[in-house]
Amino acid sequence: METLHFAEIIASQAKKYGEKAAFQHRRNITDEWTALSWNDFSSKVFSLAKALYELGVKEGDRVGQFSNNMVENMISDYALFANRAVVVPMYATSTAAQIEFIINDSGIELLFVGDQGQFDIAMEVKARSSVLKTVVVYDDEVKVSGEGVIRFEEMLKNGKLSNHHFEVQQRQQAATEDDLACILYTSGTTGNPKGVMLPHSCLDEAVRVHRIRIPEMTDQDTSIAFLPMSHVFERMWCYLCVANGVTVYINLRPIEVSETIKQVRPTMMCAVPRFWEKVYSAVQENIAKMPPSKQGIVTWALAVGKEYNIDTLRLGKKPGLGLSMKYKIADKLIYSKVKKTVGIDNARLFPVAGARLSDDINIFFRSMGVPIAYGYGLTETTATVSFFPPVGYEFGTVGEIIPDLEVKTGVDNEILVKGRTVFSGYYKNPEANAAAFTEDGFFRTGDAGFVRNGCIVLTDRLKDLFKTSYGKYIAPQEIETRLVLDKFIEQVAVIGDEKPYVTAIIHPAIPLVEEFAKKAKIKFESTEELLAHPQIYELIMQSILKRQEGMAPYELIKKFAMIASPFSIQSGELTNTLKLKRPIVAQRYKLLIDEMYAK
Repeated sequence: METLHFAEIIASQAKKYGEKAAFQHRRNITDEWTALSWNDFSSKVFSLAKALYELGVKEGDRVGQFSNNMVENMISDYALFANRAVVVPMYATSTAAQIEFIINDSGIELLFVGDQGQFDIAMEVKARSSVLKTVVVYDDEVKVSGEGVIRFEEMLKNGKLSNHHFEVQQRQQAATEDDLACILYTSGTTGNPKGVMLPHSCLDEAVRVHRIRIPEMTDQDTSIAFLPMSHVFERMWCYLCVANGVTVYINLRPIEVSETIKQVRPTMMCAVPRFWEKVYSAVQENIAKMPPSKQGIVTWALAVGKEYNIDTLRLGKKPGLGLSMKYKIADKLIYSKVKKTVGIDNARLFPVAGARLSDDINIFFRSMGVPIAYGYGLTETTATVSFFPPVGYEFGTVGEIIPDLEVKTGVDNEILVKGRTVFSGYYKNPEANAAAFTEDGFFRTGDAGFVRNGCIVLTDRLKDLFKTSYGKYIAPQEIETRLVLDKFIEQVAVIGDEKPYVTAIIHPAIPLVEEFAKKAKIKFESTEELLAHPQIYELIMQSILKRQEGMAPYELIKKFAMIASPFSIQSGELTNTLKLKRPIVAQRYKLLIDEMYAK
């Protein structure tokens, strides 16, 4: 199937699908879903494209987006593509300083914003910036003030009345695959973010190879845009859905996804491992409350599911009649009820990437027939490098390399990638570009690992690897992934670079710890007092020992400190993609860390 240039694809899809819903959206969780048909989508895209032309947006201009997930994001994207302009998405959780850096770095004169908070930050930046001239507001409930502000609906009306359709069509027809489509700024665990330049050739190639690898995706599928659209994973997934006629339900606030998924019951949805970790913890908590007889049925059902889905179907074998009958019974008794409770009973493909996913969680859901497709990718590779195929996937890997992408290992076992989905460079950053590529043109991912049978096995982020003062290398993510599987541990940061042994800063699952305390008759007036209690320390220590079974002695956590408040984006310990900023954690909790190493 040929992929039209993104500058022209929407009009073509409208001719094909007409009044079928391209998107479903809403402002509040209590609202009914509102459909945006392909015809209306196309009309709004072209109206906005003309309005942008009227505003003076030129070919190659960078235009910013600072918003939660909204249908207006997608309208803006394709209107910008129609003008051969460049979209620069920004995370909805970004601070004024982060927004100001991106605006100044990429020379953004026009910025789309979502809600009141984002508008206020934009106007604060606009007052200081010599670059930003115009702010366009998506949400009609935002109280606007100041000069250079336009409401999105007003833009659409202006565009509808505009007679610049011929000029926009000329731009559309002149668009090439070499045009720059997006600049996505990496959230970065250290230093300023870098602007990843993705030309249309990267987007086109990503759509092409995913159609090869996901032939089951059809225009009858439904998806939820849950991850931030500023994240390359969700953005490319939405572009793929648009190219294949999939109806996308846009989840405005991430916190609402558990309710949204129950309402929509999508056939497909991409997510990060944290989503599945939380679902897994909730299911395990419910299982723990069951009477022993019911727990026995669950154990039996999971064993049957593993034999059916993993030991048989995964290997391309046909299940026997007896196994098939047992699986049907297990599905009726257990799997179907769990999936219906979560809202994943219609699941056909659930890609997951962005961080390490525990094999235990993967096997658990796969055993129940939940089609998780674990994968790996980066912003610089237009998301996907590899992911699980339907048959033959291997646990312990991040899946099979996508078609026509070269992958090899370099110095320190670094994963190196070359292909048409690899970015063209960092915006206005020659030093970073020189460091990012090898002499033979391979992109240096910064991830350590190796290739086995066409699949990638990751060992860790090279930047995250640290060495103890005894010369032992530690992969902190491996330890952290194990520990957060425990119901009493919500977040963990492993410490140990140039230290004699490994320690950790832990934020416990406070509600469950409080529940334990009440049962144990532990009295406390505050969370801090509770976490200081010896029994709670022992509880978490036992959880750590259980989760670290089988690990090398030098990898074991010898001491830990508990914190009452979680790591967060707002407090600076997490990036916008929820990755740990280790230098910030080390600095902020220096006293606690020093205490753990005091003689």
